[in-house]
Amino acid sequence: MKNIDSLKLNINSTIKEALAIIDQGALQIALVVDEHGTLLGTITDGDIRRGLLKGLELDSSIETIIYKTPTIATISDTKEEILKVALLKKLHQIPIVNAEGKVVGLKEIEELIKPKTKTNKVVLMVGGLGTRLRPLTENVPKPMLKVGDKPILETIVEKFAEYGYINIIMCVNYKSHIIQDYFGDGKKFGVNIEYVLEEQRMGTAGALSLLKEKPTEPFFVMNGDLLTNVNFEHLHDYHLSNNALATMCVREYDFQVPYGVVNIEESKILSIAEKPVHKFFVSAGIYMLSSEVLEYIPKNEFFDMPTLFETLISKNKNAISFPLREYWLDIGRIEEYKKANEEYNEVF
Repeated sequence: MKNIDSLKLNINSTIKEALAIIDQGALQIALVVDEHGTLLGTITDGDIRRGLLKGLELDSSIETIIYKTPTIATISDTKEEILKVALLKKLHQIPIVNAEGKVVGLKEIEELIKPKTKTNKVVLMVGGLGTRLRPLTENVPKPMLKVGDKPILETIVEKFAEYGYINIIMCVNYKSHIIQDYFGDGKKFGVNIEYVLEEQRMGTAGALSLLKEKPTEPFFVMNGDLLTNVNFEHLHDYHLSNNALATMCVREYDFQVPYGVVNIEESKILSIAEKPVHKFFVSAGIYMLSSEVLEYIPKNEFFDMPTLFETLISKNKNAISFPLREYWLDIGRIEEYKKANEEYNEVF
């Protein structure tokens, strides 16, 4: 049973403090207690992300995002009883309380029922031409450009392997032999790699129709020109806990209008906003899809990921967003490539 002293928060704590506990503790949960140590509720990474989507800030109170009716076990419950409840409710941890309701520990279920490695597939889209990065990409595919002391794609592979996702499929096209020669079957990187050759441009979703074996469980799809330290387990858990068919990682993007914006009704000026800042969520190029999604992807046709999500939305399927708060950089232009090299050693 895990010691929970470092996982405790009080009702007046901030979201930023909760994040610190969840990230540093690696247990994906924070416990909210009163002054007597009585459990008031829990906070997970998913609770925080939902709060951020609703407009909360890092300095906001945790009070509105606390899950106040968590599943708990008592110190007298057996291992078998705890496992039964956890499996039924698909939980990763269960707080342990005593007869007075004071939290005394945390049982981490994953250690008992899951192997260290996961069977979920990771599909990496690495066939792009990288035209915006020329002349750097004239002789090498974009994912093989070095950032730090290694190719971008190697960092991506390492990050997935770090979380136990070792079954990787690379969809290749442009100068594919360079990628295949470097990674081989993946064994020297501690993973298993297979390749799918796009003989024509298929788009970020269309290439999935070429998979030799269709995944039978949720799988990742990620562009091969990204650097991120997102916790892939959190994304996986979020997808499952929301019963999603498709999950898109999104990133907040701010745009400031460089002028005063005049709000007009007919000819009357209602108000003037001086250089307002507009906030949007944009696609981050990282997805988790359930196997059913493959039924909506046409074979041997160009089909991109936004079109796939629009199709799912039009059919009332559960397509959700996962807001990224971790480091993320899309290396699409020379400016981003320079920035990636400047920041790499500080982030990875």
